[in-house]
This record gives sequence, structure tokens and C-alpha cells, in this order.
Amino acid sequence: MLRVHFRELDLARLRMATRPDALWETVLSFHRLRDKQAEPVYGEWRSETRARLNGETRLLAPLIPPRGYFPDFLTPAEGIIGADAAMDALRATPEPRLHTEVGRLATGRPLPGWILDLAQGGGRALDRLIGALRAYHRAAIAPYWSHIQARIEADRATRGRALLDGGADGLLSSLPPTMRWRSPVLEVDYPTDRDLFLGGRGLLLLPSFFCRRTPVTFFSPELTPVLVYPVEHSPAGAPPRPLRQPTAFPAKPSGSLSKLVGQTRSAVLQGVGGGCTTSELARRVGVSLASASQHASVLREAGLLHTLRQGGAVLHTLTPLGAALLRGGAPAERLREPSAP
Repeated sequence: MLRVHFRELDLARLRMATRPDALWETVLSFHRLRDKQAEPVYGEWRSETRARLNGETRLLAPLIPPRGYFPDFLTPAEGIIGADAAMDALRATPEPRLHTEVGRLATGRPLPGWILDLAQGGGRALDRLIGALRAYHRAAIAPYWSHIQARIEADRATRGRALLDGGADGLLSSLPPTMRWRSPVLEVDYPTDRDLFLGGRGLLLLPSFFCRRTPVTFFSPELTPVLVYPVEHSPAGAPPRPLRQPTAFPAKPSGSLSKLVGQTRSAVLQGVGGGCTTSELARRVGVSLASASQHASVLREAGLLHTLRQGGAVLHTLTPLGAALLRGGAPAERLREPSAP
């Protein structure tokens, strides 16, 4: 078990990540690629990704072992901005930090020569690492980014409502079952017995599509504390939806939205807005609770809504495809997606 110890100042500095982190998703997806017990949601993604790879797995495997420690410099804070900014930050990693963190990997097992050169700050070795990460990101993350983003946005909507309703206590109490808030300690299922004392630094909560089973964190006192935790992939009792490449939607759908999906379902899509529960949706649209639930289910199966359970209720949010349909195919004003040219 991991015990995260909060002070009053840490609760005041508790915050949610504003968007998915490009390199956390990249590194954690590498675990899922090799996970023999990977969940069904990753099945097609694994086969499609493997078909695109060209030696990147062999290069990255010594730096990202199947379990246990991997170097913290692989997930710089700039990953929130996007892949390009994260790669620039990785390239600027100080040589002493490269030496220290690669050295932790070397305990009890030999490392390839290029990684040993990386530990000494070798420029060619760093170029090789960044090239492999870019290529892997293009194969494993970039084609699926809109779906990854939708799942994480749905989780953020759930946590945001909990924060508005109950403050920091409400937010921490709303986290998935692998984490339990017993003020002033957050107990987290973890492979080893550890304590993390925040000491007034606060905590960044980062929901992740590819984080599974147990959350991940930093222990270095020099790094901003972050707790990466798994998002829920489907409502309770529903089969997991596979991770697929984005489905193209007509840029200019013929006719009005109501003609395309029906008047009530058009109203349901518009009523979801930035997120709402089924009962709120029923009130907004003016239909019964059962009708709102049925229409939301159909729209979810069509890939237009995403649903997460929040206590005894469920929270519906628009997927990127659903938002595009509401806009009539017009481009969204959104933050730049991570790229790896």
C-alpha cells in the first residue's frame, strides 16, 4: 500500500491535470503492449500498434521494464502540453539526473551500451531515445488520441463535479476504488509498502487511459508530486469498448441534426453540454428518466456519448465525435494534440 500524507496546505494545492499527458500515456501504453493479461479494451489497439512498430520495442524495453521502476525523466511535466514540448524537455535533462536514474535501472541486470552512454549524457544516445519515443508515439498514441482524450475528459468531469460538491474532501473521496481517502491520508493500492509525504507541495491528480490496476507516482523530493491513476473504461456492468482509431464523420452532414439522429436524441446531445447525470438530462430535455437513459445508451453505443459511474448515478459527456456532430462538422477550438513529427 502507498500512503499519501496531506497537510492543510496540500489540500489547498490539490489540483487536476487539465488534459492527458502525452508521455505518461506513451510510457504506460508500452506496459500494456507487453501485458499478457491486458484487458479486452486494448485488444485491437495492441495488434494494430504492433503492426506499425519497427524495432522501437527492442530499443525501449531496457528503459521501461515490464514492472517496477522506470526513469522519471521519461515523463517530464511538459507532457501535459504535448509530445513536442515533452521531447524538448527530455532532451534538456541534466546529465547528473540521467546518470542517477539510469543507474537505478542497472542494479542486478546488464544494460545495452547505448543506454550506458545515455547515463553519461551522450548526445547521440539521447537522440536515439527521442527518436524511438517519437516513432512509438506515432504508432501507439497519435492515431487514438481523440478517444484517449474523451475517456480522460469524462473522468475529469466526474472529479470536477465532486470537487464542486464537496471540495478537496469530495474530490479525494470520489477517486476509483484503488484509492481510499481517510483524512489526512490517501491510501492507494500499490505493489510495495511506501509513504509519500507531500510536505506542502500539493498533489497533481492525472487520470490516464493506459494506467491499469494500480496508480503510479514519483517519490523524488525534487519533483512535483503527481498521482497517475486509471480511468474507468465502461459503466459498471457494461462490456468494455475497444480502443479504436477515430471514425471519420461527414464534414457537412446533410440536413439538420434532428433529421440525422431524431428530434429527441438531438435534444439529448445538446442537453449533455459539459456533462450531466441521467436525471439532470431528463429534466433538461423534458423526458422521463427511463427515456433519457435509453436515448443516452443508444448515443453511447454510437460513440457520441461517454458514460462514467459516479456513486449511485452516471455522468454523461460528449465524445469528440458527438461534439463534432453538434458543431455540424466545424473544427473545434481546442488545445493542440500531441504530435510527434
